[in-house]
Amino acid sequence: MNELKLNRKFLPLKNIYYKLKPIIPRRLQIILRRIIIDLNKDNYKDIWPIYDKVGCAPKSWTGWPNNKQFALVLTHDVDTTGGEERCLDLMNLEKELGFRSAYFFVPAICKNCLPIQHKLKKNKFEVGIHGLFHDGKLFQSRNIFQKRTVLINHFISKWKVLGFRSPAMHHDLTWIHDLNITYDASTFDVDPFEPQPDGVATIFPFIVKSELLGKSYVELPYTLPQDFTVFILMRQKNIEIWKRKLDWIAENGGMALVITHPDYMNIDGSKLSIDEYPVDYYLDFLFYIKNKYANQYWHALPKEIAQFWAR
Repeated sequence: MNELKLNRKFLPLKNIYYKLKPIIPRRLQIILRRIIIDLNKDNYKDIWPIYDKVGCAPKSWTGWPNNKQFALVLTHDVDTTGGEERCLDLMNLEKELGFRSAYFFVPAICKNCLPIQHKLKKNKFEVGIHGLFHDGKLFQSRNIFQKRTVLINHFISKWKVLGFRSPAMHHDLTWIHDLNITYDASTFDVDPFEPQPDGVATIFPFIVKSELLGKSYVELPYTLPQDFTVFILMRQKNIEIWKRKLDWIAENGGMALVITHPDYMNIDGSKLSIDEYPVDYYLDFLFYIKNKYANQYWHALPKEIAQFWAR
């Protein structure tokens, strides 16, 4: 696994942004991020959304279960209480199409998520932890991370979950060993538009070991662009980017892991706000998978991928 280091010179601005974020109107945040992407997207056209050099399988790779061509993993980050309210509607849409997914909740701001989690688990979906707060400060310092780890581990135990994902995809794979998890999902193959843009340069899971602690966990990078980037910031009106990247991952036999957000999916058909897109885009993606790749992919939850990879 070779880490891609992109835009590192801009990382000091990250902490400044998260300090100012609470006083910046949401609409202005999105407009500014759109401008930044519009100014930079041509610079990354050779590596995003597809970077051919990261498609190689690990050494001694023997393939996915049942000789499937590639693995498919559906995940959702639930960032707000508004997102919570859409989880079960989204779950039902996925169930109707024969899919299962994992929902990652933010413990400190989750108000009604325990009944939602119960229904998700009852329907064979998965629940994970999405940080503690959603304020961009978890990895600001080692001290902050260690203090929050105590509470994060408390919720990992209380909610009986195996996986973690950091808000905004901030990460330090060494620090994450402090969490009592089977897998982490806080990285990506290549995504220069993330606040911390150092990709892990692979479309396969990998194991992160700590010789000091004598423990390890499985890292599950997302390999399809996030919905927020594609539909809100880039304002795409179709799923062509997802389809092109999925086809490339399937060709290379990798893991197609996508992150979407119920918070941004307009499910009831009301007028779209600046940070919403029609849920039909996501459903179109699921239909595309079912129709083009029937019986060719291993559809698994993150915990199932992690258990397979650890073995």
